[in-house]
Amino acid sequence: MNPRTIGLDPPLDPAAIGIRSGTLWAGEQVRLAGIGTAGRVVVERPGGAPAAQQALADLAGSGPAGTPGRGVVGFGAFPFDRGAPGELVVPEVIVGRDADGSGWLTALDGDTDDARARCEEILDSPVGVRPRAPRVESMRSPAEWRDTAVARAVERIAAGALRKVVLARELRVTATEPIATPAVLAGLVERFPSTAVFAVDGFIGASPELLVGRSDTVVRAHPLAGTAARRTDPAADAVVAADLLASTKDQWEHRITIDWLLDTLLPFCSYVDAEPEPTIVSLANVHHLGTRVEGVLSRPAASILELVAALHPTPAVGGDPQATALELIGELEGGDRGRYAGPVGWVDAGGNGAFAVGIRSAQIEGNCARLWAGVGVVADSDPVAELAETEAKLQAMLSVLTD
Repeated sequence: MNPRTIGLDPPLDPAAIGIRSGTLWAGEQVRLAGIGTAGRVVVERPGGAPAAQQALADLAGSGPAGTPGRGVVGFGAFPFDRGAPGELVVPEVIVGRDADGSGWLTALDGDTDDARARCEEILDSPVGVRPRAPRVESMRSPAEWRDTAVARAVERIAAGALRKVVLARELRVTATEPIATPAVLAGLVERFPSTAVFAVDGFIGASPELLVGRSDTVVRAHPLAGTAARRTDPAADAVVAADLLASTKDQWEHRITIDWLLDTLLPFCSYVDAEPEPTIVSLANVHHLGTRVEGVLSRPAASILELVAALHPTPAVGGDPQATALELIGELEGGDRGRYAGPVGWVDAGGNGAFAVGIRSAQIEGNCARLWAGVGVVADSDPVAELAETEAKLQAMLSVLTD
């Protein structure tokens, strides 16, 4: 390979390309799209981050470009199970754009003219239409999930076995024809502009939660914990947001995640801190409590893959203490999460990148989409309210999976 990166003025729109090509990261700082597959890099977990990072650096040949996202990039959507291996997809063509509007294109074979032509061809292709009236089924009865899984988790917490566990439930959406993934992605980009919209190997979604991002030595995270369904009436919606911000239960649940994340990041950093209080993060369907975390990595700086390995799963998608919570998830959920709530994002040859928590997501295969939604169960959780929370979260994907 002979990777070559050129600037684009005017830039191409990575979202428009990635919607159609099926490889996309549309985040707050950087947007990236991939075309084709030049290779795949296996990421053994939890200890294989250094080897995977070196493999990307080897593909870059003469070395990574100085600006994050330039040059060779791998897109990854890893399983929730932190012991299961993941893969990085390395596209043949990568199109990027920064928040300041600067754009670039990388061709792994060095032929940027051909790469431009492929981009134009993809941009001319239609996105298709979303399924009409697909069948939606719960893989487990909602009432049974509420009255057994959640209720039993509350009992275990009350007995002192753990402080928090995150339990999820699965829906399957089945259409009469193959689902037009580009149409679904286009809906996510339009409906959830403040999230990270992603697509890797059929795993798509719009995550509001940044697990971790690295740009040179700057590290960022934006954990979320605490949720309330939105209301259509603005006045009622404002009350819901205010109640969430004042909720002792949600604030305590949120604090568990923030304290854990700061403690886990600190060994990698010369400095790390969080906002003093959480703020409301409002999406089309729900409000969340969120806190921005930022720090400076010690040199030599850990790669984004090493940071992902250390931070996943956070208490926001696993629980606390981690080992006990993960064991209870395996006992009570009764299903395989696959990539749901796993790390999804991108990494360049220099170890920069960003990974979101793979929530508000779906795995699409042919005419079927698997959706999950989870809730943080603590001592004073109400099983009825927790079930309602999953319904609100599932609407994010359901709203774009039907026409």
